[in-house]
Amino acid sequence: MSERPRRPDRGARRSPRPASGQDRAADRDRTPDRDRAAKPRRVPGPGRPAPAAASRGARPPAARRGGGSRPPRGGGARLRLVNPRPRLRLVAVGLTLVMLVFTVRLLQVQAVDASAFADKAAVNRYITVPLAAERGTISARDGSALASTVDAHDITADPYLFGPEQTKIDDAPERAAELLAPLLDKKPAELAGKLSRKGTRYVLLARQQTPQTWRKIKKLKARLADEAAAAPGGGKPDVLAGIYQEKHAKRVYPNKELAATVLGFVNSAGKGGAGLEAKLNSTLAGKDGKVTYAQSGGRQVPTAGVREQAAEPGSDVELTLDRDIQWSAQQAISDQVAESHADSGYVVVQDTRTGQLLGMASAPGFDPNDIRGAKVDSFGSPAVQDAYEPGSTSKVMSMAAVLEEGKATPRTAVTVPNRLKRADRSFADDIDHSTWHLTLNGVLAKSSNIGTILATEQLGSTQQQTNKVLYRYLRKFGIGRPTGLDFPGETNGLLAEPGKWSASQQYTIPFGQGLSLNAVQAASIYSTIANGGERIAPTLVRGTTGPDGRFRPADAPDKRRVVSEKTARTLARMLESVVSDMEGTGTTAKIPGYRVAGKTGTANRVDPETGRYHGYTSSFAGFAPADKPRITVYCAVQNPKKGSYFGSDVCGPVYKKVMKFSLKTLQIPPTGAKPAKLPVLAGKSRDD
Repeated sequence: MSERPRRPDRGARRSPRPASGQDRAADRDRTPDRDRAAKPRRVPGPGRPAPAAASRGARPPAARRGGGSRPPRGGGARLRLVNPRPRLRLVAVGLTLVMLVFTVRLLQVQAVDASAFADKAAVNRYITVPLAAERGTISARDGSALASTVDAHDITADPYLFGPEQTKIDDAPERAAELLAPLLDKKPAELAGKLSRKGTRYVLLARQQTPQTWRKIKKLKARLADEAAAAPGGGKPDVLAGIYQEKHAKRVYPNKELAATVLGFVNSAGKGGAGLEAKLNSTLAGKDGKVTYAQSGGRQVPTAGVREQAAEPGSDVELTLDRDIQWSAQQAISDQVAESHADSGYVVVQDTRTGQLLGMASAPGFDPNDIRGAKVDSFGSPAVQDAYEPGSTSKVMSMAAVLEEGKATPRTAVTVPNRLKRADRSFADDIDHSTWHLTLNGVLAKSSNIGTILATEQLGSTQQQTNKVLYRYLRKFGIGRPTGLDFPGETNGLLAEPGKWSASQQYTIPFGQGLSLNAVQAASIYSTIANGGERIAPTLVRGTTGPDGRFRPADAPDKRRVVSEKTARTLARMLESVVSDMEGTGTTAKIPGYRVAGKTGTANRVDPETGRYHGYTSSFAGFAPADKPRITVYCAVQNPKKGSYFGSDVCGPVYKKVMKFSLKTLQIPPTGAKPAKLPVLAGKSRDD
């Protein structure tokens, strides 16, 4: 075996070795036939001899080893493609570096500098603001508005746009506050504090500003924006760029104090704060909507589109109140409270046939348009919230029990001594007198406490049985029960079960001490008698009109039979004697041409602060026309300090004034029938 020839150095230049005949034959043997057939033999050009060492299919050793030497001249050499793997590796390394750069940048944006980029993006982004629904109107029975809504604007701001990064100054909040304070009637320090607040994009600067106020702010904003744009290099800051407005309708009460204690008010958050505004808030408020829009630098981008969810307006509410009667009642009670230097007073006017309240006035009142100067305890409605002992106006329920149980008639004689000893005390009437010989009608007409005790003692064979019978009738008239109005803060009054009545209570309750009620309950008692003995729950709402424009009447009120029609008619005639007979205590309530039924009341008053008796509650209740009742009026004045404190003197004139006005307003004519004549004194007969 011959020794392998020595491999020349890589890259060294070698002269071609002439190929022998055997070599060429070997090459032909190693070359496939198809190569020989496919590739024609190159013929050297003129003057250029064919290289002796070039054989078909052969290549220099350097070429086989991938060396860098130039291939021999001549076209007989075969080319070979470069290996692609190095290029692929280079491409892979490049892609890896690119992905690494993207990854690092992503980590920087989302982790390292996330807050900084978020702040930059926050300058241009979509924001969503609420669209307040228009609150429904509250109107009287004739359609006149008692509470309505007008256009107003909430002034808001984006504190981010007042930062030094956006305004290029350090005191932008202070500058803006100085400009806005006189327009919004706010202190500059208060506004600057809100504009400097961190971590929020929304602050409320002032609620329910008038359209005029917003127009002034808009003009100021436009002037500052123009000045900032005109300044060289934009160097002047626009400190009001972040001020906005939201439409937020304002609640107004065109009649000011009229029916304010019934209506209540709407608080700064746009929700009912008292009265019917609070009770009917969900009905009146409607459903808020929202609008989403793009803003840039504090300005809305008009070309970016707006997404709006429309607000659904609230329903309108029509009350049973008659505006004119309400006004008359409010004037009358306000004048009397002022004249008597009393703590408070209330008047309730009710339609006896339907139970609808035509008036519910209280004094003192307040202006719901401006509640800042009003006392907190004046926001409610005392006519349903105050619980007090009714006094003699409650005697009509005791008489109803006696008549209904058949224990006496209006002509039954009752001997009334000056003093009556019962239990642990001695009872008396409001004045000292010799022994009175009265009829049951006379007991009511002269408002005798002793005569009432003697009459109600006939209800049972024992005092315990008497108490149970009387308690049953008091409950049927509505004492200790809800009125049916479901008014905010309403009291049910106080009426203990008969087994818990004290020794003195079982004798004082028949004439109106030892139990308590509110003014609407008291009025309902007399409306029950006027309505033939059937109690109809009082109502304040006639119906609602929804956004669709359809009127929906309120549910029919509850009704229940309390006494028979016969008993009710008899009681009406007895109450007429209180006003028409010279022996009666209610002659101050006479109305020329009309038959009037009524009852006076004067009760010891429990001081709500001390819990002890102090002062008096003066009252008067009744209805007219007595023979064909249409209207009930009840008046009560708490703790009159000047002049008389008797119900006939304090509330009798109020009753007369309001009743006379109501009869005229509703165009109720006199019946023309002769007044009833029941005897007051025993032994003296009068024509029926």
